[in-house]
Amino acid sequence: MLVDSAAEAEALALEGIAAVTSGSADIDPALLYGLPDADGTVRTRPVMRLVGRVLSTKPLKAGDAVSYGYTHRAIADTTAALITGGYAQGIVRALGNAAHVEIRGTMRPIVGRVAMDVCVVDVESADGAATGDEVTYFGGSGAAGPNLARWISVTGLSAGELIAVAGAHAARRWEA
Repeated sequence: MLVDSAAEAEALALEGIAAVTSGSADIDPALLYGLPDADGTVRTRPVMRLVGRVLSTKPLKAGDAVSYGYTHRAIADTTAALITGGYAQGIVRALGNAAHVEIRGTMRPIVGRVAMDVCVVDVESADGAATGDEVTYFGGSGAAGPNLARWISVTGLSAGELIAVAGAHAARRWEA
């Protein structure tokens, strides 16, 4: 592993990790962090997971529209969930009407435009989500684990750019 100082290399050596302060690292950072490679394939478990929560749910009738500019209209009666996480938290605006999130183990589409702090997800029925449910945008071990690969194809941004944007305003915590 490539590190900035000899002290860091010594500390890592105590953990059994070989580190150098010059030259090149012998591990691909995409593998180290579980990011998709250039082909969009995730070869190791993601170490970052971006999550939100269901704020509320609302029934929609066929023809009802959601979000700014009404870029999405329900084609049939359904239920929409308002989810924490918008472009201020790294949910890139281009993902509206183009990406999915994981709720209760099922992938659900983001519908309408992504707003500053929220987005809307079609959960199909009243029991598709409940207030307080966790929503996974990407990462983790569930169905949304490889979502960054889809985000790359939708936005044209790299995995590194997408996780950097997510880190700018999202609350952070560690999980074991």
